[in-house]
Amino acid sequence: MQAAATSQREQERELTQGGRTSGEARLANEFKIKQLRLVWSARQFLYRTVAIGFLVSTLAVFLIPRSFESTARLMPPDNRAGLGMALVGALSHSSGVDLGSVVSGLMESKSQGALFIGVLRSRSVQDQLIDKFNLQAVYGKRYREDARQKLEDKTQIAEDRKNGIITITVTDHSPQRAAAIADEYVNSLNRTVSQLSTSSAHKERLFLEQRLDSAAKDLEAAERDFGQFASMNATLDISEQGKAMVEADAVLQGKIIAAKSQLEGLERIFTDENVRVRAAKARIAEMESQLKRLSGDRGNDRNNAGLQYPSLRQLPLLGSTYGDKFRNLKIQEAVYETLSKQYELVKVQEAKELPTIKLLDFPKVPEKKSFPPRLVMICAGTIVAACLGVFWVLASARLLEYEPGDPRKVLAQRVLRGALLPFPMDSGNGKQDELTTDEYPVTGARGEGAEKS
Repeated sequence: MQAAATSQREQERELTQGGRTSGEARLANEFKIKQLRLVWSARQFLYRTVAIGFLVSTLAVFLIPRSFESTARLMPPDNRAGLGMALVGALSHSSGVDLGSVVSGLMESKSQGALFIGVLRSRSVQDQLIDKFNLQAVYGKRYREDARQKLEDKTQIAEDRKNGIITITVTDHSPQRAAAIADEYVNSLNRTVSQLSTSSAHKERLFLEQRLDSAAKDLEAAERDFGQFASMNATLDISEQGKAMVEADAVLQGKIIAAKSQLEGLERIFTDENVRVRAAKARIAEMESQLKRLSGDRGNDRNNAGLQYPSLRQLPLLGSTYGDKFRNLKIQEAVYETLSKQYELVKVQEAKELPTIKLLDFPKVPEKKSFPPRLVMICAGTIVAACLGVFWVLASARLLEYEPGDPRKVLAQRVLRGALLPFPMDSGNGKQDELTTDEYPVTGARGEGAEKS
């Protein structure tokens, strides 16, 4: 009997709970139907709200200036060759492995992209871009710092951790300027990396440049000194010049001897007044004069003798000075030639060590805008306007159901007053006018809410 009573009570309890649940579901369905009827009754108001939202969104979207994006992708230099050489060099030593060089090579290869990103975001690169494209005037910024911040906001620089590709994206209202700025980023990176190179080949090149300039000046001075000496003393080549003068002296002496023999034969046949005898004497006198000028005279100057070149007596005196100056000229030529060869080799080595920029994607002039997405923004604005209209209808109907003195209704009126009337109105009796929902009726909502209240 007791078990039967217990089961009967459980059945009654289940029936009660089931009836309560079904009643709550029925009330919830009725409430939803009521809200749908309320929204349907205010459909004219909602149509106007949606139309106004659509028009406002369309106008706002077309007033927003268009933006274009230009992208450049570049790859950092591959340091695997240098790392491989470090590994081979380390393993070649039988005493042990130089782990420091290996670790430094690994860290260098991994931090190369971060180094390039740091250079691209540096102030020096930004200042170059600002000066070239006059970005202070383009962005309408008075101070250079503000222009840098604006340029940084319009530039996105990122590195892919998997493949190391660096992406430079520039946003601007002009598609041509966006592509030009992206391209100038790459050029500025090349220039900055070249200027700030701290490799051993770069330092050696700078030293050789200074030494080469000094050697060029020394060579020029030696050539000038040697030229002036040779010009003043009419010395072209002392050894060849002396050899030629000795040969000329011997030839003249031989001719003089032959002429004197011929003169002795003529004097035996003719008298001294004979034409042939006088002609032979005159010829011998002329050759002796030439021989005297060629050999030189200690008491006479070379210029007074009428000879354009130094005599045999003067060549030994000029040979010492000539040899010194000529030797100095040859030394300077050899130094300059050696430095020139070393300078060219160092330039090639520096070019190998310098991290060059490998451009993967050239920045092109964009054809399509990147912002704003007009269709999406128009649809979003229209949907937001529709949602606000539905909320207004439901909130207004709910507000009309409250009693006039209900605190929730008073609070809602004050919120509406603060939102719609920023400056309170005074009715003249020292009290502010209360805002009621009658001043902002909702089509179809107030009548239905009043009837049901």
